[in-house]
Amino acid sequence: MKYHLWTIGCQMNKADSWRAADELDSLGWQSAANPEDADLIVLNTCVVRQSAEDRVYGRLDSLKSLTRHRQRPAIVVMGCLVGEDKQTLERRFPFVDLFLRPSDLEGLISFVQTRSSTHRQQWLSPKREVPVCCYVPVMEGCNHHCTYCIVRLRRGKERSRAVAEIVGEVHGLVERGAREVTLLGQNVDAYGHDLPGQADLADLLKAVHEIDGLRRVRFLTSHPSEMSERIIDAVAELDKVCEHIELPVQAGHDLTLRRMARGYTAEQYRGLLSRIRERVPQVAVATDVIVGFPGEDEEHFQATCDLVAAAQFDVVHIAAYSARPGTPAARLEDSVPPAEKERRRRLIEGMQERIAGQINRRLLNSVVEVLVEEKQGDKWRGRTRTNKLVFFPNGQDWEGKLASVQIDWAGPWSMQGQVKAPRPN
Repeated sequence: MKYHLWTIGCQMNKADSWRAADELDSLGWQSAANPEDADLIVLNTCVVRQSAEDRVYGRLDSLKSLTRHRQRPAIVVMGCLVGEDKQTLERRFPFVDLFLRPSDLEGLISFVQTRSSTHRQQWLSPKREVPVCCYVPVMEGCNHHCTYCIVRLRRGKERSRAVAEIVGEVHGLVERGAREVTLLGQNVDAYGHDLPGQADLADLLKAVHEIDGLRRVRFLTSHPSEMSERIIDAVAELDKVCEHIELPVQAGHDLTLRRMARGYTAEQYRGLLSRIRERVPQVAVATDVIVGFPGEDEEHFQATCDLVAAAQFDVVHIAAYSARPGTPAARLEDSVPPAEKERRRRLIEGMQERIAGQINRRLLNSVVEVLVEEKQGDKWRGRTRTNKLVFFPNGQDWEGKLASVQIDWAGPWSMQGQVKAPRPN
């Protein structure tokens, strides 16, 4: 029996898909590169932007012809496309066998087991190869009410996993070859707020930090309102926790931030950024920006440009606003024309390309620590502690190892260099 798994969207979806594949492999299924060769097709979907939703619908339409065959594959759709009202999807796509809410892996495995005679093997003897760097979901959902965001409507309120459960999962991944984990949550800084005893993200970072064989720990995505001093101290004090923080700002003007219901002002965000950089001097900060939000005029947009220029982010993920059905912002007039949204997006993209290039060029001739993930072509590929992508040529096997690389070329999105010496691995 073969399965084909297609994934679009955030790191949480990628983590869910990897875990789904791991479970299917443990049931004796095999991965198929093409949907035409599969007995089961699973689409793990995203609708955070209209462009992502359009891609999902296009993918579904492309699969319709496969269901006309006598030995048709089973098709399962999961992820954020699926809300509480499944009837509309079922009417539009009657050839889909099952719609599952986000992260419902138990529902997927239950469906597979009812349609086959396979029985789940022991978790300790999986067949799937573990990547060097793994995503580990630590919580689900979000309690914030950002007016543009559909994630809360799809994934619900915040629900944290127990510290012991997460530590056990990370232990298992490290035993299978993982060397870095990224702890995931829609609002990861709020981890543990719903748990008895109020264990928080700082406590979780300390617990994961103690796992032997683990080299690095990251976490994302953070919300500025939840970034506590305890979390900042954990980044500063724990050797395995990387100096890398994803801290979405979304806009640089207070009126836009209020319309988005982000819960902070631009000045408060700048103050938080200053405290982080004072406590963790080598930190790399990435952010998210939405342009063309309803009511955003040229003055509001310029404030976002000014913030991006002043903040000197390492990475800026830029998106043009698209209304999401059911969100409060969808009731507002979408006042910025598509062409203007694209102009604004490109302007910030060009600005950030220059900023990132300048930041990375400061590393020329320096030696950086790279955790090597895989080989691409004739070069090894890995990342620094600050999440910068580095390539280097070398004939030895570097997968999963730490290498000291001297940078001899730096662009805005990646760097290249020559390995100097490995650190003890």
